[in-house]
Amino acid sequence: MTTALITHDDGFDHLTPPGHPEQVARLARILAALDGKELRRVSAPLVAEDDLLRVHPKSYVESIRAAAPAEGRVQLDADTWMSPGSLNAAHRAAGGAVRAVDLVLSGEVGNAFVAARPPGHHAERETPMGFCIFGNVAVAAKHALVHHGLSRVAVVDFDVHHGNGTQDLLEDDARALFVSSHQFPLWPGTGTADETGPHDTVLNVPLAPGTGSDDFRRAYEDKVFPRVAAFRPDLILVSAGFDAHRADPLAELRLETDDFAWVTERLCDLADTHCGGRLVTCLEGGYDLDALAESAAAHVDVLIARAA
Repeated sequence: MTTALITHDDGFDHLTPPGHPEQVARLARILAALDGKELRRVSAPLVAEDDLLRVHPKSYVESIRAAAPAEGRVQLDADTWMSPGSLNAAHRAAGGAVRAVDLVLSGEVGNAFVAARPPGHHAERETPMGFCIFGNVAVAAKHALVHHGLSRVAVVDFDVHHGNGTQDLLEDDARALFVSSHQFPLWPGTGTADETGPHDTVLNVPLAPGTGSDDFRRAYEDKVFPRVAAFRPDLILVSAGFDAHRADPLAELRLETDDFAWVTERLCDLADTHCGGRLVTCLEGGYDLDALAESAAAHVDVLIARAA
């Protein structure tokens, strides 16, 4: 079995303003770091309309399409921009996540990493925000549940920012467990431990600024891994943000590259135990280019070893 790398050159056409942290160079550096690795390289398709509409209302999808500029850039919120290539990039980011689920659930690959932009875990039902347009991981989770008929899907989000969008899109579905570790306080200001969702299928693990490797790993051992194990998922999806790295300029956690390899290894252990190794990871944040490339490569190295 192999690991799939799902990406598309349309991700380079999502152009943010100069100096914006969510920039084209992020994707370029990740793909360069993965060059030469033994991966099944797959082109991310455009997302199907029915997949998008499982998490976003038609009015929202149409408003995003209407906002896409023919030239220049438009600002959707304080942080989120669209250029002429952004619409296709966003459709491929969500479509890539769906394709990854299809490949893993069909047994064609052992696991998959979706290297696409824009990211997705801040996009709410009717609100683009935090660099995100569509809820990529939530789209993939609903596809797994509805199209493939799975009983339970778990999403684990280790990005430094709370995955408010994924929580918003999935918390009303008792078949989906959403777990997020994140710095708190920090933008977007959500993700307190008392946010558990209407079905008690949300687990937020706030981490204080300055949290380092030991406390991060303890939080996962004590809270995250037991909760995922108790849920007994048929598939694990991961929002793989690498901005909890100590070098990242947008936050104040103190993780090392080895921590991302460690958490990936342990999530693979859970996938092996509960869902036949079926695991899909999708790129979210990470804004120091060196740390991002190094951490993503370490993450994928674990996936490759575990898929073999």
